[in-house]
Amino acid sequence: MLRRQQTQPEFHLILLRMAPQTGSTEKEAGPGSAYLQLFTWDEIRIQNGRGQGQEQWLVIDRKVYDVTKFSKRHPGGSRVMKHYAGQDATDAVVAFHNDKSLVKKYLKSLLIGELAPDQPSFESNKKKSLLEDFRELRCTIEKMGLLRPNSIFFFLIFLHLLVLDAASWLVVWYFGISFVPFVVGMAFFTTAQIQMGWFQHDLGHCSVLRKPKWNRILQIVVINVLKGLSYSWWNHLHNQHHAKPNCFRKDPDLNMHPLLFSLGKTLSKELGKKKKKFMPYNYQHKYFIFLAPLALVPFFQLSIFYFTIKRKKWLDLLLFVSFNIRVCLMYIPLMGFNNFMVYYWVSRYLESTWFIWVSQMNHIPMDIDYDKNKDWVSTQLHATCNVNQSFFNDWFTGHLNFQIEHHLFPTMPRHNYWKAAPLVKALCVKHGVEYKTKTLLEAFVDILNSLKDSGEHWLEAYLHG
Repeated sequence: MLRRQQTQPEFHLILLRMAPQTGSTEKEAGPGSAYLQLFTWDEIRIQNGRGQGQEQWLVIDRKVYDVTKFSKRHPGGSRVMKHYAGQDATDAVVAFHNDKSLVKKYLKSLLIGELAPDQPSFESNKKKSLLEDFRELRCTIEKMGLLRPNSIFFFLIFLHLLVLDAASWLVVWYFGISFVPFVVGMAFFTTAQIQMGWFQHDLGHCSVLRKPKWNRILQIVVINVLKGLSYSWWNHLHNQHHAKPNCFRKDPDLNMHPLLFSLGKTLSKELGKKKKKFMPYNYQHKYFIFLAPLALVPFFQLSIFYFTIKRKKWLDLLLFVSFNIRVCLMYIPLMGFNNFMVYYWVSRYLESTWFIWVSQMNHIPMDIDYDKNKDWVSTQLHATCNVNQSFFNDWFTGHLNFQIEHHLFPTMPRHNYWKAAPLVKALCVKHGVEYKTKTLLEAFVDILNSLKDSGEHWLEAYLHG
């Protein structure tokens, strides 16, 4: 079945208004072909890149794109596109990309067809209503200017982490390495490093500066040079997390399952029925406190070397190696090698503890399962929750206490989350979707409660499944 292609409207309207097209019976082709073919969802779903020889197709605003080859060159990483292969990626594309003209340019050469007129854009009327209201909300948020960054805010964020980093060295340089200045310096170093982590996270989402290129350059400076990690490694993992949060085998943040922890009711029961016991999961709520941050330190250090060497990211490698050389030259002359090893690795462990509790308080207590191909809004809401706003909570978590708004609008500058929150909550109330908000302490306790429940599900299935 063939149709003639009409002139494409502006990209933001294409992506945010997905009304089925009922125009002429033919459409002019895109580059390289005379006509665009019509496809059914059954034909599209099998092109998910999983089987041998299968291609990767995406649906965006009812248009079908073959991204099989392009996914390898995708700046956000090849796996992000693969995670949406055979599915509708409209809202994900909108959420990740502020530069609509650039996306439209790339998509033009990948267009191979469109959904047939009898194929639904949505799987149910309820989902259709929710998504339509969400897209209207996004238009409202854009008109309110909530996707535009405040330069003064982020300048002060950057300045304060530089001050903390300098203070960690100055305390030791001026007061020596007796117990109190040693601990105070270590506290400054830990705080500087975690705040650099939150700031580079903003840069990775292109929410600090207007141009994506400027964000990437500053992110390289912060995460590679000032923090000693790899920007390409971080973006590769974190973009996948945002694309499919809490979806096993698609969200890299769940890689701790099942080697160290059993996560979620479904996965825990499955693990128990298979009689797999890598760890005593029924005690995981007890060993999480010390084992999770302890495991994260070597994982980060080893995986960045593996990733950058395997993918030949030589600039990344050079820059984060230069960080390690720099801190050695700064601190070893002041305190000696042995004291520096204690100073550095204890700081890294404390930073890891800080990071693991903040990053997991919004996710581990939520739904964890295989990818169910839910719509964008439902996927993000079922995998995230919020923590109450306060000056301390905002600073301590890098505004990730607004995890719901961050996941729905990943390019939104963090200083605008609180403005968007009432609008998102109203959307959830209208459609009967739970909008969870907790105190910081409740969020931490819920991590342990969730791990305890998952461990009990695993043990029951292991013994009686």
